[in-house]
Formats: sequence, C-alpha cells, structure tokens
Amino acid sequence: MEPARPALHKIALDLLRQAGEAEAPLLAWRLVCGSSVAERTRATAFATPVLTVEVPDAAWRAELKSLEPQYLAALRQMLGERVTRIEFVVVGGSRRPPA
Repeated sequence: MEPARPALHKIALDLLRQAGEAEAPLLAWRLVCGSSVAERTRATAFATPVLTVEVPDAAWRAELKSLEPQYLAALRQMLGERVTRIEFVVVGGSRRPPA
C-alpha cells in the first residue's frame, strides 16, 4: 500500500493543474504555508508574477517576509515559475483576515 503523503501530494498537484491560472497560486498558498500560518493569513490575489497575501499585523508581515524564499521555492515546485514574489499586506489590528 502506498503511503498517504505522496498520494495526497499527487492529488493536490492534480487539483492545482485543473485550477485556473489565477486561482492555482491562491489555492497553493494554504498548502505551502501550513495550517498554523493559513489560519492567520489569506491569499487574496494573483497578478503574474505577484501573489498577494493578507496578514494580521506588521510583525506577521516581517516574519513571513523572512520566509518568502522558502515559500517561493515550494510554490515553484507546485506551479512552476508563475509566482516570483509574495506581497504581504497588513489588513489591520489583531483581527483575523476573512476566510
């Protein structure tokens, strides 16, 4: 029996391939950033080659900006070279971005 992780990865890649050009990076964000970051952030737009991600405050923006190279590498593995920059945008205070 095949381990679950590679099978889930394959399913995720198949779904991303079926998604539209602008939608795939938005869906991929949740996969590359992980569940704890996904709970506090939201990918809101993709205009080639920039993925825009809402964050709750400046501290989150600074932390995620420092991790941008790792996120971009993971996005490249899933989507190719479509995303070359992530713009982290503060949506205000301590409130969570809308889901």
